[in-house]
Amino acid sequence: MRFARTAALAALAALLVPATAHAAPAADVTGRTPGRTVTLPVRDALAALPVRDEDRTGYERTKFKHWVDADKDGCTTRAEVLKAEAVIAPEQGARCALSGGEWYSPYDDRYITGPSGLDIDHLVPLAEAWDSGASAWSPAERQAYANDLGDERALIAVSAASNRSKADQDPATWLPPAAGYRCQYVTDWVADKTRWGLSIDSGEEAALSQVLGHCPNVPVTVTLAR
Repeated sequence: MRFARTAALAALAALLVPATAHAAPAADVTGRTPGRTVTLPVRDALAALPVRDEDRTGYERTKFKHWVDADKDGCTTRAEVLKAEAVIAPEQGARCALSGGEWYSPYDDRYITGPSGLDIDHLVPLAEAWDSGASAWSPAERQAYANDLGDERALIAVSAASNRSKADQDPATWLPPAAGYRCQYVTDWVADKTRWGLSIDSGEEAALSQVLGHCPNVPVTVTLAR
């Protein structure tokens, strides 16, 4: 169970999908401009991603600064995600300390009580983003990626166990244990890579194609971040 972080994003997606769901991928992804919104079927979005070898040279997790308090309201990105995705809202104390509450972890089809049993997963892990193009980004761009609250697919509250099982793997070597969530997972993966202009490698492409071949070719709407 996922909840939109803002009503405006949900309304924008609802308005755009019917009008543009069948747009040709070349028309949608040529000339990337931050803030531009594109919509295309997920298999076309996958076909439009550049395929390149990955390179982890120089990667350090600290090169992606997180969790920050971008809006200076006292709550870090982690807390913002927890509040947005709670099935039962937690209590918020001083300095945005959260207690109680309940969350649904779609990776392993579990309900989790209390925030301590949850991790906030970068859907496309930081190391994978580095391998796929983020090594060339500025520190500010990497910070924006690591704290992306502009697209509800980018960050997700899941059980700590499932997140640590996933680690920095891509869909070629890891898929959610909950098989019923895999279509959503790979669709969101393609959307997140499209949003940030990241590449895929050949093994990742094959795995995504295989899973999506058994999934509805749903339209994905993405606001380009860069």
